[in-house]
Amino acid sequence: MDEETRLIRAGTAPRSLVKTVGPPIQKGSTVLLPNAEALYDDDHHVTYGRQGLAAQGALQDALATLEGAVGVSLYPSGLAALAGALLAVLKAGDQVLVSDAIYKPTRRFCDHVLKRFGISTTYFDPEAEAEPLVAGASDAVRLILMESPGSLTFEMQDQAAVARLARDRGILTATDNTWAAGYLYRPLEHGIDISIQALTKYVGGHSDVFMGSAAARDPELVRRLDDGVLHLGWAVSQEDAYQMLRGLRTLPTRLARHGESALRIAHWLKARPEVAEVYHPALPGAPGHELFARDYSGGCGLFAFALKPAPEEAVNGFLDALTLFGLGFSWGGFESLAISCEPQLKTRKFRRDYGGPLIRLHVGLESPDDLIADLAQGLAAYERLAG
Repeated sequence: MDEETRLIRAGTAPRSLVKTVGPPIQKGSTVLLPNAEALYDDDHHVTYGRQGLAAQGALQDALATLEGAVGVSLYPSGLAALAGALLAVLKAGDQVLVSDAIYKPTRRFCDHVLKRFGISTTYFDPEAEAEPLVAGASDAVRLILMESPGSLTFEMQDQAAVARLARDRGILTATDNTWAAGYLYRPLEHGIDISIQALTKYVGGHSDVFMGSAAARDPELVRRLDDGVLHLGWAVSQEDAYQMLRGLRTLPTRLARHGESALRIAHWLKARPEVAEVYHPALPGAPGHELFARDYSGGCGLFAFALKPAPEEAVNGFLDALTLFGLGFSWGGFESLAISCEPQLKTRKFRRDYGGPLIRLHVGLESPDDLIADLAQGLAAYERLAG
């Protein structure tokens, strides 16, 4: 062979692959098939690198174990997972029932994208009882999308009851299970058809990689989710899949620390005179605690509390006085975060009186004593500005 050909062909395959604790990272869009017949055998061969190589496959297997699933589809973000799962099972003329406490970007997708394709969305009270919710669904309803605890306001819903009644009517159910990370609550074991989560949050765990997943037990649903990923051209990189798999290894340990610290801080806030109410379902006496105690094995670091009524200036003063709690929207990483919720609640159909301005906290892995001291100085600023 010519020197040019020999150089191009040299080093295309390793001498051997030694065994490591993580999967190999394969860099490639082209996949070389074993024979001519395999070129068009999509059922048994990966024919293009976008479909996933070693690291993606290892992550899917691990997530299937976590979720108790037959198959798991991967998406480049949590929102992409929610959008992808909905597009995989809905068609023009269908209706979807969605919890009013759903993640705000999911609401935007339903209102702006699904609507364009002739799919209507109806929002329901996140505390709605299962029987009237399912009985009131029209014949056009194809899917009920839940989130429990609800985003920002942490309402609990009996998702198992909704799933059972919906199945009797031939309606699919799905849930955004990011809060529980597929670990503290396993939706598929409670009869829910599709379990969706933003792996960006707790599975990644370090606020530096984006990904989402949708898991199912029904082989037909698994195929539809996979087909949706294939048809829409979504892909996740080998490096990101590897990082997610690495994060998954420490998920139980990290969640235990997040949950323990958050509950301690929730108890502390409950006793503060500046606080009207604490919305953390793992806190005894909090709204939804009975359902939480029945179905969940523990809590995470995300919850909310309402300050006693005061002007917006005082709310901003509280947040600005914090030094350990950063001001940021994403969560699930090692760091603690805080946001005010009121601007996001304006689009809700079912508004409640939460007792005052609502603050959402993500309790990270810092010392809870230090975090309590940080909140104390924030509350002192709030009290001064509240007059």
